[in-house]
Amino acid sequence: MQEQIISLTDFKISASRLLQQTRGGANIILTQNGSASAVVQDYAAYRAQQDAFLMLKLMVQGEADVSKNKLISQGEVFGSVRASLLERQNG
Repeated sequence: MQEQIISLTDFKISASRLLQQTRGGANIILTQNGSASAVVQDYAAYRAQQDAFLMLKLMVQGEADVSKNKLISQGEVFGSVRASLLERQNG
């Protein structure tokens, strides 16, 4: 993954061109008064990153449940989902 560090002032001057670079996978780190203050990245890459973080969070929660022996059978899970869907459909 490419990173480019530029000042907020320089970003304002060349925003359109720099945003095109994010579509190629580059992240732009904006600085303000010499310190990093924001990251600009392509929206599709941002969504993919958020989805990956969510999946990791679910995996960690699942592993914690397994270690505490908090398990539910597949049949119970799907039965509960079916009941919930039927309730929504009929309610």
